[in-house]
Amino acid sequence: MNDGCIKMQTDDEIAVDGSHSSEDSVVEKKRRRVDEEIAAEGTLPSYGDLEDVKGGVLRHPSNAEGSELARTVSSNASLAEQVIEPALVMFEVHVPPVCMLDGVHSQHFFGTGVIIHHSDNLGLVAVDRNTVAVSISDIMLSFAAYPIEIPGEVVFLHPVHNFALVAYDPSALGVGASVVRAAKLLPDPALRRGDSVYLVGLSRSLQATSRKSIITNPCTAVNIGSADCPRYRAINMEVIELDTDFGSTFSGILTDEQGRVQALWASFSTQLKYGCSSSEDHQFVRGIPIYAISQVLEKIISGTQAPFRLINGIKRSMPFVRLLEVELYPTLLSKARSYGLSDNWVQALAKKDPVRRQVLRVKGCLAGSKAENLLEQGDMILAINKEPITCFLDIEKACQELDQSMGSDGVLSMTIFRQGKEIDLVVGTDVRDGNGTTRMVNWCGCIIQDPHSAVRALGFLPEEGHGVYVARWCHGSPVHRYGLYALQWIIEINGQPTPDLETFIQVVKGLEDGEFVRVRTVHLNGKPRVLTLKQDLHYWPTWELSFEPETATWRRRTIKALQTTTV
Repeated sequence: MNDGCIKMQTDDEIAVDGSHSSEDSVVEKKRRRVDEEIAAEGTLPSYGDLEDVKGGVLRHPSNAEGSELARTVSSNASLAEQVIEPALVMFEVHVPPVCMLDGVHSQHFFGTGVIIHHSDNLGLVAVDRNTVAVSISDIMLSFAAYPIEIPGEVVFLHPVHNFALVAYDPSALGVGASVVRAAKLLPDPALRRGDSVYLVGLSRSLQATSRKSIITNPCTAVNIGSADCPRYRAINMEVIELDTDFGSTFSGILTDEQGRVQALWASFSTQLKYGCSSSEDHQFVRGIPIYAISQVLEKIISGTQAPFRLINGIKRSMPFVRLLEVELYPTLLSKARSYGLSDNWVQALAKKDPVRRQVLRVKGCLAGSKAENLLEQGDMILAINKEPITCFLDIEKACQELDQSMGSDGVLSMTIFRQGKEIDLVVGTDVRDGNGTTRMVNWCGCIIQDPHSAVRALGFLPEEGHGVYVARWCHGSPVHRYGLYALQWIIEINGQPTPDLETFIQVVKGLEDGEFVRVRTVHLNGKPRVLTLKQDLHYWPTWELSFEPETATWRRRTIKALQTTTV
């Protein structure tokens, strides 16, 4: 299966320093990264908690085999490294070639995650979305605390923040379950410039590696432009920068001196463009404050009212995320003043946040969102419910308050500045789950899905009922021979509208083998097109793949094939 993405020029800028080449070259670099062994001058078992490590008293597991196989660390390692190592996990992720959804740019990923919950029947690991990009992934977890590899299951993909949660079955660890531990999270207080932290991660040989670093900027706004083939990209996020790290392929966590996790040191994917037609995939690493992960974890463990899914044989509620589906970027108050913002607002915003001294502006609304026809590019967001807004976190908190208030209608009362005027607006918010894309159709050799958020972030959906999105295509298939490539919406089949996947399936069900099919499409750049292709059900049957949360399984269903009955 080829990615089948036709390159499309975009004018989105990428304002990120220190990027490094990704995809296959990055995979190879991740295999080779930081493989130094820490010289052991005496060893200390890593399954004690902080008090045990400090006092030199070790809490041995009751099982002798677990005690013998538990990871030992060097006595000259930092206290933070000794405490946190039993919570570190190495990811090896494989995306099946027939399931390359959401513009995912590679089939293989490696990275480091941290265990945030470990009980008798549930284990949860947090990792960045450049390691776990899509929900339909084959994941193998290797634990630093115990020599074992077990499968993991994606249970939550945050729609905005660059992190995913992966579940594992603690019973699969056997005796290793007694030495594996969850990290202690420290969402408050927030990190500040000049704070000392420990950057801790794993080498490919599962050796913990750490160094002490200084926070140089705790609130850098990420600005990542859309790739040629739209894929997940972090938006509306502030990240942490360090004075020194281990390079652009080393992911891990940031802890305090006692080994409490303050941030996820995460890998971000981006694409650098050279000239008009060439581009190259890169990646960089930054810190994600742990508060967002902590909030999602709390909702999962507390069992808040939300849709259930089966995890390790137990039904658990998975939280929704309320969002203002608008891409924002910060502008300095000095610039905002030159655009006509009044002195009163400049002073109010500076008083609210004397560190950032900025105002948020609208870069664009996600197509199909409730804010789409209300906010415009260039609008400055001054206040929500009369409270000044200076950063992304302020908007997140305002959205969370809507969920907590009784009888909320899910709208925000906003004050904006547009073309020299202050305007009061009531803007709706959207609710998204953390499942990612859970349904796809393979028709005539192309992967078809509903438009994912990275596509909607371009700000355009076809007027003709939106349509279904072509994400990938196969060489030698009917769509290849007749020129139906990726980055298009199919809006009609033989004159019948196909606004969503369910309607599309009902339409293609009636198509026979060898039949010529007229397809009407709209490209990402807005250009319409009509083409005809010949269906080949012998070699390219129509089938569907969907996730069932009740059974926690992906199921393939044949829709139409030669000499088979329709299911």
